[in-house]
Amino acid sequence: MTRASSLVDWDLAGRTARRLVKPGPETSREEAAAVVDELHRAAATAVAHVEELTGLHPVADGPEPVVAVVDRPGWLDANTAGMAALLDPLAEGLQQAAGRAPGPLATAIGSRATGVQAGGVLAFLCTRVLGQYEVFGTGGRLLLVAPNIVETERRLGVDPTDFRLWVCLHEVTHQLQFTAFPWLRTYLEEQVSAFAQATDLTPDVLRERLSDVLRSLGDAVRGGEPDDDEPQGIMALVRDPEQRAVLDKVTAVMSLVEGHAEYVMDGVGPDVVPSVRTLRKRFAQRRKGRGPIDRVLRRMLGLEQKMKQYADGRIFVGGVVELVGMEGFNQVWAGPQNLPFVEELTEPARWVERVLGTRPAIPA
Repeated sequence: MTRASSLVDWDLAGRTARRLVKPGPETSREEAAAVVDELHRAAATAVAHVEELTGLHPVADGPEPVVAVVDRPGWLDANTAGMAALLDPLAEGLQQAAGRAPGPLATAIGSRATGVQAGGVLAFLCTRVLGQYEVFGTGGRLLLVAPNIVETERRLGVDPTDFRLWVCLHEVTHQLQFTAFPWLRTYLEEQVSAFAQATDLTPDVLRERLSDVLRSLGDAVRGGEPDDDEPQGIMALVRDPEQRAVLDKVTAVMSLVEGHAEYVMDGVGPDVVPSVRTLRKRFAQRRKGRGPIDRVLRRMLGLEQKMKQYADGRIFVGGVVELVGMEGFNQVWAGPQNLPFVEELTEPARWVERVLGTRPAIPA
């Protein structure tokens, strides 16, 4: 149900996404049941491997982890609710911080128009996401999107059993991060609140910045590469220094959790996933996108920034572990004060010196 104060009709967004989303790969009922069963078993198997490699464990009094194998409509339902839980309070906070009700731009667009737009975004993402740990909304569930996993393993031509376990290693790592350190979710929620409180946007300024984003989309259509120094997608709308500072914090923590998951899924090695090197090589090609429309949507949604998070986070985690071992790296989870700064992501030795108080010897 869409609240009166919401700028997005989330009911309409969900219905729109369901109409637009493409069907998954063809499978028989027996094949589908076997995939669901294997994904549940792979997720359970992944837990021990992730805990052994990382040395981390969920808090003793935490909720029991939940794994849900879903189809594309199931993912849409979960993420429509999750986006509403995250963005509606943010929109309200922006209005309150600015001391005004929705301005002319929001009124002109209307919640139904934005609902259709949100539905289009969800429909695009719905066919690409393999797995996800729900941080916002109901929270606490690990979602595995069975049709996307099957479609991807077929397209890549990889061993299904290896690929399914490999995906589960990544997602179970995210689950462990938030169940071992509940403060992470609180920290992210605090950053969302701080972002809203720092706003000074007006409808005219928002309209001008949206125009800049649309111009960047034109570059993407023509095949141009984004400037690494400029934020992409919705992040390009934010230019206030205080808000940029908040986004830097969010970028750093998300790069950390993504890079940590990337490190783990490869770090278990061929003893656990025999074809891990082949999986990594072929999967890296998948992330590059395939055509001009895909490039446009990735630019619009900020997915190119997401790929940079994977890369920078992987550099940081691997670099710190190489310098001080896994036990030293795990000090990053001690609290917000130990999270890396954005500039430390590609210079892990700086984090080691700041947080651990030692100047590491850089390997030759």
